[in-house]
Amino acid sequence: MGYDLHRFQGEVDEELTCPICSGVLEEPVQAAMCEHAFCRACINEWLSRQPSCPVDRNSLTAANLRAVPRILRNLLSRLSITCNNAAHGCTLILKLDALNSHLEECEHNPKRPLPCEKGCGFVIPKDELKDHNCVRELRTMILTQQQKMSEIKTEIADQNIIVNELKRELQLFKDFIRAMRVSNPAMCAIADQMERDEVIRWSSTLARARVTRWGGMISTPDDALQMMIKRALSESGCPPHILDNLMENCHERRWPRGLSSLETRQNNRRIYDNYICRRVPGDC
Repeated sequence: MGYDLHRFQGEVDEELTCPICSGVLEEPVQAAMCEHAFCRACINEWLSRQPSCPVDRNSLTAANLRAVPRILRNLLSRLSITCNNAAHGCTLILKLDALNSHLEECEHNPKRPLPCEKGCGFVIPKDELKDHNCVRELRTMILTQQQKMSEIKTEIADQNIIVNELKRELQLFKDFIRAMRVSNPAMCAIADQMERDEVIRWSSTLARARVTRWGGMISTPDDALQMMIKRALSESGCPPHILDNLMENCHERRWPRGLSSLETRQNNRRIYDNYICRRVPGDC
């Protein structure tokens, strides 16, 4: 809707008024063909009911609207208008192009955001401060956050169901491939390649890591630590067909000779910089 004519100082040219609301043009646009100008909100509402120009009834759609010429914008910007908050005590008269920036700071604006001085820290519209209750607002905020957390948990649970179902289907497919390998030797090469590809895909998802103290690296045979490692491998997506093998070889007694003792690792630590290491997320 346009600006009320009574708010302006002096006469306003008819060319600067909207033919729909009869107010001074606000966010003006014009029809590309007939060049009639309207408030953006007015013409959009009009076109939502009928696709024609309200002045000459020629065909018109929102796609045919364009910005008004600069000279029209300049004429509008020079008009003098009273503040929106005149009824609340503001007596300022300013140019139309300065109105929006003034409204953000106008001390008479009942909707000007002000910080609560009672301690909650909320920013409240000026006209709502007198009815503001910190405890009530904080409780509402907590309830809103709890509701969001509940929705997130529900969404996560739904996603977990989908993931578990996909894992089950994948496991059934793997079991089928293994069965085929037994009944059809020609499938062995295909199955072996699929398993190798699966290992490569899994390892590529793991972040690169770098061991900085090869000499101090010690494998502990502690059962609790072994369970943590196995769980972390499983949760990272480690292919099941290599999981047990990895666990069997994770102790240093099964490591290659070049890593098999603390002394060897200490003496050859510079050579190990060429090793490509991967970090398994989790507890270990």
